[in-house]
Amino acid sequence: MCGIAGIMFKKHGSDAEVGKALIEMLNGCQHRGPDSTGFALYYEPQEGHYRLRFFIGEGDEAARTVARIKDKLQAHQSRIVEETTIGVTYACVVQFRGDLQSFAYDMEHAAKVFSLGESLDIVKDIGGARDVDNTYAVEKFHGSHGIGHVRLATESDVSPDASHPFWATGFADVAIVHNGQITNYWKMRRRLEKRGFTFNTDNDSELIAVYLADKLSQGWKLEQALERSIEDLDGTFSFLVSTKDEIGYAKDRLAAKPMVMFESDDIIAIASEEVSLNRLFPGRPLNTFEPPPGTYRTWHRST
Repeated sequence: MCGIAGIMFKKHGSDAEVGKALIEMLNGCQHRGPDSTGFALYYEPQEGHYRLRFFIGEGDEAARTVARIKDKLQAHQSRIVEETTIGVTYACVVQFRGDLQSFAYDMEHAAKVFSLGESLDIVKDIGGARDVDNTYAVEKFHGSHGIGHVRLATESDVSPDASHPFWATGFADVAIVHNGQITNYWKMRRRLEKRGFTFNTDNDSELIAVYLADKLSQGWKLEQALERSIEDLDGTFSFLVSTKDEIGYAKDRLAAKPMVMFESDDIIAIASEEVSLNRLFPGRPLNTFEPPPGTYRTWHRST
């Protein structure tokens, strides 16, 4: 079933309580996905710096994995300027100048990469939104936008690396949360693999992220890529995509997967259920609406 949520504060720059808002929204639809919860959060970029978060597990193996990561970073002449080990992840900010796609693919040989970007940080783990927040302090995150996901495992194990969001492997700052199934997954994946792209899961959400990031790298606007995705992707889907500057959605023409929105002069909030939106404004009646089938839209962050 799963649940998705996304929010963008239009006028608050990088100071809005994005983490707190997403926790409330995901907690509101946690019944749709009790197995795991994840957040894609966007920091202010620093020129020449990239954020990475890796899945390292626990215990002695975690320490060995961190050592492999550091060796691999050194091999790419990447200097670590910040680092932390928290929960089942190792996160760092590095100085790097080189081919980002080759760098990203090679880092997967050291450990599973949860996210990479100038701004993007994906935090995800098993349990509910409150559980993940208790470990990773998501509530303290301030920014302009982010997306989140609660997962009901149906086709893979309950584990942090199988959780959502997924980043666009090999591309910076593109993340996806998705409710549904892409039925032409393997056909589209093989087309992208023939062009040299690498996939590190069999999850169709990763495919959507790479598909969209590829379009953006070719100079497409996000809105154009979303419009085309409705033509190219088969199946039932409602998904949210985020970049360091934008957030957007797309729905298939059957609209079997729910999505509801609230927009004001200050925010755009999107979720699988209205209860998630109500958590943002307790006791206040909201003028919400459901996007029609086969539609898409984007919003750009304020500067």
